Amino acid sequence: MKLIVTLNFLFVSYFFHAQQITNGNMESWDNLGLSTEEPSNWNGFKSGTGGLVSFGSQQVEQSTAIRSNATGMYCARIWSKSTLGIVANGALTLGQINMGSTTASSALNYNYSKTSDTLFSEPISIVPDSIVFWAKYTAGSGQQARMHAIIHDSAQVHDPIDAASQPFVVARAELNYAPTAGNWVRFSAPFAYEVQTGLMPIAKYILLTFATNKNPGGGAANDEVLLDDIELIYNASSINEVQSSVQLYYSSAYGLMSKDLSSDIELSIYSISGQLVKKGSIAQLSGKSLPSGQYLLNFQGKSQKLFIP
Repeated sequence: MKLIVTLNFLFVSYFFHAQQITNGNMESWDNLGLSTEEPSNWNGFKSGTGGLVSFGSQQVEQSTAIRSNATGMYCARIWSKSTLGIVANGALTLGQINMGSTTASSALNYNYSKTSDTLFSEPISIVPDSIVFWAKYTAGSGQQARMHAIIHDSAQVHDPIDAASQPFVVARAELNYAPTAGNWVRFSAPFAYEVQTGLMPIAKYILLTFATNKNPGGGAANDEVLLDDIELIYNASSINEVQSSVQLYYSSAYGLMSKDLSSDIELSIYSISGQLVKKGSIAQLSGKSLPSGQYLLNFQGKSQKLFIP
């Protein structure tokens, strides 16, 4: 007789009110008319930090050059600036900009989630499926603007991601895009989970940055990005708030099996010491065997323990 052992792990689908980025529609602004003008909840060079903070210039402002079907009245304009031949990309972030070097590509220049300060961090507790935004990008031929979103735990993660930040990253979405020929364009980028060698971190913050060029110091003076209506997209089942439970089973003869869990759901199975053991969809992992022991299983940014006798 085949023995089916229920793992001591009950898989609960997580349902929630879809979280959105505060002031993603760029309708609320601080310090209008001043050089420190910035969209509320967002930060540019004038609210930056670092040894060169006194040299930070205004490179973001409110604009009424919105697209024809926009629901609001304003968008954000960021632009690049050249000083003595050195180009500083226009940038806008949910974190804080650190200005540490006159060399644009220096590791001393980065954006980071200052998780101890609500002015420079944006909480989030679940990984969206994707991020969408509207942009109008004006720059020379061959140039590309950049959007980079990093979902991470409570660590002060840097963008660009450095070795110290990498273990704390849950998922990322990134997109480099070309000039839009004078038109507003809706862009979309999916979130992809990071493969970690240690224990999978839990989503707590999102660090989102827009820049006028994908390369630090790239492009030319007065390259420009207009930004509006930034939105996080979640799958329909998570927005419906209908809660259900599913179970994983293990058979010594047939390996892993599931009940009421979609075959395309992505799972990551880690050893108790944090080493990645298996990763794939339910369909790919179905029937796979595991040695007896304790494991950590990650599903949609949540980590739970499971035990195989």
